[in-house]
Amino acid sequence: MTQLPDLAWTSPRDFRVGPFAVTPVLTTEWTALAYALAAGKFTLMSLWAEDGAACMALHDYAAHRVAVARLEGLTDGFPSVGVHHAAAQRLERAAADLFGLVPQGAEDARPWLDHGRWEIAYPLGAAAPHPGHPPYAFLPVEGESLHQVPVGPVHAGIIEPGHFRFTAQGETVVRLEERFGYTHKGIDRLMQGASLARGAELAGRTSGDSTVAYAWAFAQAAEAALEADVPVRAFALRGIMAELERLANHLGDIGGICNDAAFAMMLAQTSVLREKVMRAAFATFGHRFMRDQIVPGGVAADIDSKGVAVLRALIKEVQNRFPPLVELYDNTASLMDRTVATGFAGPDLVRRFGAGGFTGRASGRDFDTRRDLRYAPYHTLKLDVPGREDGDVNARVWIRIREVEQSCLLITQMLDTLPHGPVRTDVEGVHEPREGLGVVEGFRGDILIWLSLDASRRIRRCHMRDPSWFQWPLLEAAIENNIIADFPLCNKSFNCSYSGQDL
Repeated sequence: MTQLPDLAWTSPRDFRVGPFAVTPVLTTEWTALAYALAAGKFTLMSLWAEDGAACMALHDYAAHRVAVARLEGLTDGFPSVGVHHAAAQRLERAAADLFGLVPQGAEDARPWLDHGRWEIAYPLGAAAPHPGHPPYAFLPVEGESLHQVPVGPVHAGIIEPGHFRFTAQGETVVRLEERFGYTHKGIDRLMQGASLARGAELAGRTSGDSTVAYAWAFAQAAEAALEADVPVRAFALRGIMAELERLANHLGDIGGICNDAAFAMMLAQTSVLREKVMRAAFATFGHRFMRDQIVPGGVAADIDSKGVAVLRALIKEVQNRFPPLVELYDNTASLMDRTVATGFAGPDLVRRFGAGGFTGRASGRDFDTRRDLRYAPYHTLKLDVPGREDGDVNARVWIRIREVEQSCLLITQMLDTLPHGPVRTDVEGVHEPREGLGVVEGFRGDILIWLSLDASRRIRRCHMRDPSWFQWPLLEAAIENNIIADFPLCNKSFNCSYSGQDL
């Protein structure tokens, strides 16, 4: 095997205060990196295509550092990473749909986002009229007494569209295959040529429940590329917003999981708390989801003493009302019967896919970018990252419970130490092409944004990777040997984003 390339590894401090140093690699070195990923030497953070190039972001967990490798001079394709490392397969299929760069030697060369209904084929590449083709076929399954159950893409209730094809033996699921792409919005193309202000808006609309985390990751990438000096108060306000977003989503998820286990009372109680978080966000930041509040250079608006008082009252109420709900969850035998040992995601598989957030931490992958790739203001805060090994629905609930408690403590710390001063600086930068990387811990896990700017500070390429890219495949594995009726429970316990990974 070819020796690994000498990658330009970068520490979090370095890649957040200046342009990112990309390592050009040869074809043989690209394949050597694929073997290294398969061997567990590094973790794949993302894979994406550019004009005539393919890129990989890699994480060295032991050394807490990141590198980006770029294979340039491509005309029709690149050596498949997914053939060696399964976590890359869907990202490669998406790159082929968008740019026409085929992963050569891939075990699964089917389209991913393109269902044959686009007017343009390879919209970021050749951009030719689409010849049209039927949606790609599901993989065949063989065996006796098997039947298929199609679910979606339209679902009951308010939920994003996605198709789930179950193969079952009686009530037991023996295989699940997912088909997504129904919420593809063409964000990568909309980003091309956009200003930083417009790019921040688009980033914040990639996955609506994570608008703060996406906007923050985009701002990180832009500020690093342009070497912007962000005010310290802005960092604190960003942290408060991010933890409010985490609180709202975790409270909603805990109730939703219990509701799917026929325990609707928990949903009613957590929904009240979630609504109070949303109202507090509106009172302090002017928007229930805090959309468009994080911008390159800082934040769009400050908070006053009344806003601080609102947040302190919120935290006090959550800390008073949440523990009895936790006790109710833990002491309800019928609920435990549904969540314990259901939807098991194995630690080895979780590590191989580099799954983050509560999905990874519930299965023994101890990774949180707030701690391991630290960024302001978390580098000055006390943060305890919860973890478990059992990897079932119950474990993913308990990680959420502990993160609710941690978010309350983090918000209190940030309010207690909220610095004075401005909340925004102009993002000027030099007039030359620059590239930057942003990584932020959203409520689902790590969100990565790669940003390439031209000399006029217009966006040349923006790649956004949702944590769900590495979590959806785990759901396929977790539902095996469970009954079909437990799929809503398993699905909600992962709560992956459709929109975020459909781009």
